[in-house]
Amino acid sequence: MTNAVLREVLPTPEALRPWVAGVGSVSVGDGPTEPFVHLPETTTRVVVRSGEHGGRGALVVGPRARASYHRGKRRVSCVELRLAPGTVRPLLGVPAVDLVGRAVPLGDLPAPALRRLADELRRLAPEEALAHLSEVLPERLAAAADRARIELVRAGVEAMSVRSGHVPGAVGDVARDLAVSERQLRNLFAEGVGLSPKHYARIDRVRTVLDHAATRSWAELAAATGYYDQSHMTSDFRTLMGVPPRSYFTGRLPEATPCQAIRRA
Repeated sequence: MTNAVLREVLPTPEALRPWVAGVGSVSVGDGPTEPFVHLPETTTRVVVRSGEHGGRGALVVGPRARASYHRGKRRVSCVELRLAPGTVRPLLGVPAVDLVGRAVPLGDLPAPALRRLADELRRLAPEEALAHLSEVLPERLAAAADRARIELVRAGVEAMSVRSGHVPGAVGDVARDLAVSERQLRNLFAEGVGLSPKHYARIDRVRTVLDHAATRSWAELAAATGYYDQSHMTSDFRTLMGVPPRSYFTGRLPEATPCQAIRRA
C-alpha cells in the first residue's frame, strides 16, 4: 500500500507578508510513496526540512523551468516559504537567476548571516522554524531592500500573470506601461524572479491550466489563459510538463527518477 505525500497551506505570519508569497508544509510517513511531480515553479523557496533519520537542514530551492517526476522518500517533513518577487537578492544576496533549477544549502550562500541562520534552523523542528524566521527575516529584508525596485518587479509580474479577466501582456507592451525598456524588464525579472518575462508567463499559464482543468474544458482554458488556441496550449503544456494535458490527467506520466543530489553554491 502506498503512502501519500501530504501538503498543507499554512497561514503566513503577518511579519512575513510583505516578503513571502505563501507558506506550506509537506510531510511523508513511514510507507513508500507513489511517484510525485515537481511542477514548474516561478518562485524561490526557503525550505526547512527534517529527514528520515532525524537530520535537519535548510535549503534554498530556486525556480523550476520544467516539471520533473521522482520516486518518493520516507519520513520527510518540511516547511517552505515561497519568496515574493524581488525578495531573493535582499534576503539571499544573489540574483534569483543564479538559483534556477538548483537546491542549495542555505549556509552555502555567501552572506555570513545566512550561515548563522542555517545553524539556528538546524536546531529547530520545521514547525518551530517558521516562528523563528518570522522574527529574524523582516529586519534583514527591510534593511537590504530597494522598495522602488521591488515594486517595479512586482508590477511586471502582475502584468505577466493570469488572473480573472486578465491574460499576460506582450513583453514590449508591459515594458512601455512600466516606463522601462524591454532589456530593463528582462533584467528586473532575472534578478527578482529568475526567469525571463516570457518564460514566467508560460509557467503561470500552465499552472493555471493545472489548477482549473477539472472544472473547465480545454477550449475554455485556452481562451481564458491567453493562448491562441487549444493546440497552442497543448504544445506549451507538453514542453513544460513532459506530456500533453490528456496524458498528464489520466496518469500517463514520464518515468520517475531519483531526486537529484543537492548542488553546492
